[in-house]
Amino acid sequence: MKLTKLLERLNYEILQGNDDIEITELVNDSRKVCEGSVFVCISGAVVDGHNFINDVAEKGAVAVIVEKEVEAPEHMTVIKVEDTRYALALTSAAYFGYPADELKVIGITGTKGKTTTTYMVKSILEGVGHKVGLIGTIEAIIGDEVIPAKNTTPESFTIHQYFRKMVDAGCDAVVMEVSSQGLMLHRTAGIPFEIGIFTNLGEDHIGPNEHKDFEDYKRCKGLLFKQCKLGIANVDDEHFEDVFKEATCKIETFGFSEKADFRANDTELVSSPGHLGISYKVSGLANFDVEIDIPGKFSVYNSLTAIAVCSHFNVPAEKIIEALRVAKVKGRIEMVKVSNDFTLMIDYAHNAMSLESLLSTLKEYNPKRLVCLFGCGGNRAKSRRYEMGEVSGNLADLTIITSDNPRFEEPQDIIDDIKIGIGKTDGEYVEIIDRKEAIRYAIDEAEVGDVIVLAGKGHEDYQEIKGVKYDMDERVLIAEVVKESKRANLIR
Repeated sequence: MKLTKLLERLNYEILQGNDDIEITELVNDSRKVCEGSVFVCISGAVVDGHNFINDVAEKGAVAVIVEKEVEAPEHMTVIKVEDTRYALALTSAAYFGYPADELKVIGITGTKGKTTTTYMVKSILEGVGHKVGLIGTIEAIIGDEVIPAKNTTPESFTIHQYFRKMVDAGCDAVVMEVSSQGLMLHRTAGIPFEIGIFTNLGEDHIGPNEHKDFEDYKRCKGLLFKQCKLGIANVDDEHFEDVFKEATCKIETFGFSEKADFRANDTELVSSPGHLGISYKVSGLANFDVEIDIPGKFSVYNSLTAIAVCSHFNVPAEKIIEALRVAKVKGRIEMVKVSNDFTLMIDYAHNAMSLESLLSTLKEYNPKRLVCLFGCGGNRAKSRRYEMGEVSGNLADLTIITSDNPRFEEPQDIIDDIKIGIGKTDGEYVEIIDRKEAIRYAIDEAEVGDVIVLAGKGHEDYQEIKGVKYDMDERVLIAEVVKESKRANLIR
């Protein structure tokens, strides 16, 4: 490929050499450079790619793309751009032959609901014959290939690599989670989104290595609606107008509000032994009854989003109803049936906003007791621990504090911080560091009519301790506890 082809959608300046040369690979990791590569110098939080120019030259790189003045060997072409992350996104699209242009790309952004909604949309569209790729927090799905995720929104090169694989596998659409970090770091720059979706906004991802403040977080969410044809938004969210104030797309809305284009009415809670769900009627631009095997108001929002999206693919109502009835997502209010006497579930709620939303929802089902088992990750903001402790103390009848990815901190220190938050409430709690033993306690001490939620891990199947990820899947732990338990009424 000619370097000029790679750069055709970019504004750039040639500092030395020329752009009419052949290149073999596009690389942004100096360890992967080979003969004939063009190396994109990314200024990262920890490592600056501009410091590796001599190294990549020795490995055979013929060109570098930079955003600052550098010294490079005379034989090397140096291309200067305003932002190398943005350049990586556009050159990656060119390198893989602009595969996004051959797909209907659906992007979902928001603090909560992204993951569940992506799976709902995928399930519905596949039910009417579309072949749909997925990129998200849990995994990327390309035909029969499943790739565990490292980031909610991967680096731009990886996104276009996935898009190319999807096109080659016969996909005609892709639904992807679009994080605020991904938007801020230009990972999705240049992607022609057919539909962009806004689920909701809460205070999260604000800190030294994420967003500087809530305004920046909100601004980054809004970037998606400058590069999509249609924006579908939660009109009930208090930040809706701020997020869309600079939008350039057509806008449709969903929610409970009379203003919503896709409106939920007549909601009813549905429950049976070991199971919780919700039903409602959608009206406005769609009119039919819906029942979902996932509890709560946020399940209504997630399904309304899926209905709104799929209406633009002309999916018949009966197909949408059928798909929503069986929609399930690993680690998102995932029911694990262990007894008819009580309800047990796993959920990814790992901040105060998501935990409060989850526990408030479950309280609406009037359980005998609401039991919340959770911990907090190490080497993260302590405020999250205080806040989650206070939320659980206020809403749960019993909190079981345990360990969750302590990283390089001591688990007991994290637990002690959580207890400071619980201490502001009258909530009862026990502390059990070992997560399996904490789960054992929750199951063995469960009372008839209890609802138990294991929060924080969700789809994760590991525990990170001192820089090492150890296998730890809560589904496996539950199965082991049930097998070892002497309790008679468990489903084995």
